[in-house]
Amino acid sequence: MKRISFFSFFAVLLLSACNNKNSNYDATGVFETTEIVVSAKGNGEILQFDIEEGQKVAIQQVVGLIDTTQLYLKKVQLQANVRAINSRQVNVASQIAVIRQQLETAKSERQRFAKLVSENAANQKQLDDINAQIATLEKQLAAQTETLGNTNSSLTYERQAVVSQIAQIDDQINNSVIKSPVAGTVLEKFAEAGELATAGKPLFKVANLEKMYLRAYITASQLTELKIGQQVKVFSDLGEKDSKEYAGTVSWISDKAEFTPKTIQTRDVRANLVYAVKISVKNDGYIKKGMYGEILFEN
Repeated sequence: MKRISFFSFFAVLLLSACNNKNSNYDATGVFETTEIVVSAKGNGEILQFDIEEGQKVAIQQVVGLIDTTQLYLKKVQLQANVRAINSRQVNVASQIAVIRQQLETAKSERQRFAKLVSENAANQKQLDDINAQIATLEKQLAAQTETLGNTNSSLTYERQAVVSQIAQIDDQINNSVIKSPVAGTVLEKFAEAGELATAGKPLFKVANLEKMYLRAYITASQLTELKIGQQVKVFSDLGEKDSKEYAGTVSWISDKAEFTPKTIQTRDVRANLVYAVKISVKNDGYIKKGMYGEILFEN
């Protein structure tokens, strides 16, 4: 998504108008709105794209779909890899069961021969041989347990890597569903069903036209008359000579002065420094983007 603002530099109050007591407004400007360009997050053919310019959409509303056939096939392949890895997993307990049994038998024999040796019914060498056998079996048991454990650990890491790839595929499939990130009105449509989408390709532009703001410019002397959150009166054009009043709220005041926009024809006026302001207005449907408006500071 890319955030785009419709910057139309109509000047508001000119410095000469600031001192004109006959003026019935304090500043003028142009109505704008925050626009969002929704771009494709995946690659593939656009199978469905059911929106039209001027259509209202809800937040997270599904408006289209990009082909996910190749992604699905890749996911099936990865799932098969996971099953193959699981089949190679070894049961350590069953693999070392034989050695454990041999070790238990040897330990029983040691106890029996130790008793015979104490009774002089067997020689010490037989007992020493059994102790050597037990030591060998214990080393074999430890070595095999470590080997099998390392094998299973390696398979676990391998499975985790494949599972992560499946999660990436799932995310790409989800991103292939085209949704509106905000509730608003479709301003422009840049693609059609059947076209090839690539990640980052603009698909449509949407804006919340119910929340408009009037971008205007005020002089340095007027700067002390406004503050963030202040209520002001906003007037929009309604016909050739009539206007409609709205309640507005100062939502932003620039902290940097700039020269009056070049759209002002008089060279002397363009040389004046002004401050940009934004007045938030709730739109009843009559305010249009780019429409001229006026501001009256409330005392």
